Amino acid sequence: MTEDSGNSAGRAIPSGRLARLGVFGKLAGGVAGGVVAEGARRLANGERPKIGDLLLTPANATRVADQLSHLRGAAMKLGQMISMDAGDMLPPELATILARLRNNANHMPPQQLDRVLAAEWGKDWRRKFAHFQAHPVAAASIGQVHRARLPNGTELAIKVQYPGVKESIDADVDNVATLLRVSGMLPKSLDIAPLLDEAKKQLHEEADYLREAQMLARYGELLAEQTQFVVPALYSELTTPRVLAMSFVTGVPVETLETAPQDVRDQVMHDLISLVLRELFDWRLMQTDPNFANYRWQPETEKLVLLDFGAARPLPAETGEGYRRLLTAALAGDRDAVREAAIAAGFLGEAAVLQHRALIDRMVDVILAELAKPGPFDFGDRAFVGVLREQGTEIARDRDTWHLPPIDTLFVQRKISGTALLAARLKARVDIRTMVAAYCDGAPS
Repeated sequence: MTEDSGNSAGRAIPSGRLARLGVFGKLAGGVAGGVVAEGARRLANGERPKIGDLLLTPANATRVADQLSHLRGAAMKLGQMISMDAGDMLPPELATILARLRNNANHMPPQQLDRVLAAEWGKDWRRKFAHFQAHPVAAASIGQVHRARLPNGTELAIKVQYPGVKESIDADVDNVATLLRVSGMLPKSLDIAPLLDEAKKQLHEEADYLREAQMLARYGELLAEQTQFVVPALYSELTTPRVLAMSFVTGVPVETLETAPQDVRDQVMHDLISLVLRELFDWRLMQTDPNFANYRWQPETEKLVLLDFGAARPLPAETGEGYRRLLTAALAGDRDAVREAAIAAGFLGEAAVLQHRALIDRMVDVILAELAKPGPFDFGDRAFVGVLREQGTEIARDRDTWHLPPIDTLFVQRKISGTALLAARLKARVDIRTMVAAYCDGAPS
């Protein structure tokens, strides 16, 4: 499935409710101590720091990243989502720190792993294999992956869920939300209850490996004729609600393509963007987690390996139609139509448009100007991002106009933003206009 993740040490994942609550207590205490220390330092220098500035120091961000990494599960997953979703809008220092949540390689020690597999497969589980690699080849937020070989020589990737993850989802999400509330990072007027409920729902779905097995098999069928992609084959005989077995597929990190020829990088991102468009408009089914670790590259075959379908979800027709109207207006270069389509789709709240229409229109103009440039869109040219960040930050300061888009739109936008981040990382050039126009010119699918 993936290649070796390095020689990291095992670290037992807290599985009990009290143990996990204790980690949150330690986290809150450490952050509070950091606030006091940093506040005293700045006061001694004659500054009058704001509490938000003290909370977002690199030291405190490091504390949060380290403790969420230790907890794994929902807590770490939410941290990953923040770092991926915010993308170019995060301060560079904070983005670098939060990226540790995507790359951290802590994993279960052998004794804890053995207990989990014995509970799923029985005490004699090792007899099922000719070889089972104790050290995981990958460690993520909800589970870790091991390489194994059956007696007939078949190579498998075995994803094993961390103990206590499923049972702790609701409490972990509530605890992270409490940390955000107490920190003052969220305005009291913003109702995040629907978002928290949806986060819990998706995380419960991701923790159900039988559901992920169904999605893995479904994507295998949908992409069977797409020779540029490789999807692991499900091995259902060893799959349980907490263990997912599939064929082992070799590959290297997709980031290694940074040094590939320009035409290779362009083709890879063309294929990935085409996949996103098909998911949104044709299939109405989308794998909504664009974490770079979910893509691997096979240099020998020049194929892209797609991994991890726990976050795959069906999409309502109105979500795709909202994007279709927005993209059609953008291709036409119609600023007013873009603004209205963004409001209708829930991207923009009416309060934000009422209070900051001039800023929003300037942002729209920047995007339209980029789309109107002749030739392929150059994802490596990030000059316009700074302008958007500046305008967006000014709007974000007005916390009374903060707005949550519809849940399905949030998940789709997460996939789109993550795909764009990868394209920027690879400095790809893709003819976006032609690809999008194919879906905007025809009738709804």
